[in-house]
Amino acid sequence: MAGMEARAIRDLIDARNDAVRAGDTARAMAAMAKDVVTFDLAPPLQLTGAPARDTAGMEEWLATWDGPVSVVMPEPTVVVEGDIAFAHGLSRMRGVKRGEGPIDLWYRSTLCLKRGPDGWSLLHEHHSVPMKMDGSGLAATDLHP
Repeated sequence: MAGMEARAIRDLIDARNDAVRAGDTARAMAAMAKDVVTFDLAPPLQLTGAPARDTAGMEEWLATWDGPVSVVMPEPTVVVEGDIAFAHGLSRMRGVKRGEGPIDLWYRSTLCLKRGPDGWSLLHEHHSVPMKMDGSGLAATDLHP
């Protein structure tokens, strides 16, 4: 049963990333629990509940790209314990950013999920990039696995 649950979570992650690539913000946000808490790459430090599920904000972000943006989490590790699960791994974002050119960014992702009557939903999402520890305060966005 745990293998089937892990597969369902991987499918949810893939479907959400497919929705982002397709520009379907409603479908991308549908995976999030009503009380979701996000720690995303963009400011602010955290969003909770409705602001974290804001399709208008995601649409604004998607409009900063020329064409689709690809987001994948190719090999997530998934752990399921009852009605709680988490997935973690490296994620990759690629596309052409308006005014900046091609982007190929690897970053860290941790997702916490809960199972409810309608299946699995994202309770917490955390994405981050390492910081250069040279005193510059800059993010290390040039790393690749």
